[in-house]
Amino acid sequence: MDVINEFIIGQAAALWVYPLLFFVCILDGFFPPVPSETILVTLASLSGSTGKPYLWAVIPLAALGAIVGDNIAYTIGQKVGTERFAWMRKPKARAAFAWARRGLDKRGAAIIITARYIPIGRIAVNMTAGATRYPRKKFVPLTIIGGITWAVYSSMMGRLVGGFFHEQPLLGAVVSICVAVLLGIGVDHVMQRLQSDKADASDDVSIRDATETGDVGDSGEPGPTRAL
Repeated sequence: MDVINEFIIGQAAALWVYPLLFFVCILDGFFPPVPSETILVTLASLSGSTGKPYLWAVIPLAALGAIVGDNIAYTIGQKVGTERFAWMRKPKARAAFAWARRGLDKRGAAIIITARYIPIGRIAVNMTAGATRYPRKKFVPLTIIGGITWAVYSSMMGRLVGGFFHEQPLLGAVVSICVAVLLGIGVDHVMQRLQSDKADASDDVSIRDATETGDVGDSGEPGPTRAL
């Protein structure tokens, strides 16, 4: 274990980790299998336990990479849509794109910023924004806000957890990743719950309005419209 820890510490201090982080954050913006959160949280955790890499360099590089990647996803969506590739037509991908489309229609700013914290969600939202011609002049500032807050949040979480594992940086990195995954699942669950609650509330309002205007029959289904 000591040998592994020494190896990790040595690699964390290497200069190549900075361009690697930047490139991974870009790629993760439009290619789902790349785990940018894992690498970012791991590097931040090592920074907390060993002092390397430098957090003041990790955060801006991750943020800039995320911003670039999100805008590439927008451009891809604008050029090819959301159904051209096989992975886009899988059930989970279709569901993610449908969720993104509904979210953009109702509250574009909130969904773009929040989706940055959900690996597949951010790709679906950003590509859908491009495919549906969501205004780029609105999209770019939102990706800047989302990229910066995501980088700061992920780095601070990794740094805080890693700070408790000065003697075992590998264990600190593993714990940080687990915390990040659990929080990501939590954010995704909350977003889906809010989406469901708002949809139910919207249906209730529609039925109530129809009832008040006499457009709902005894069965609860919309009835014939009364003549004015």
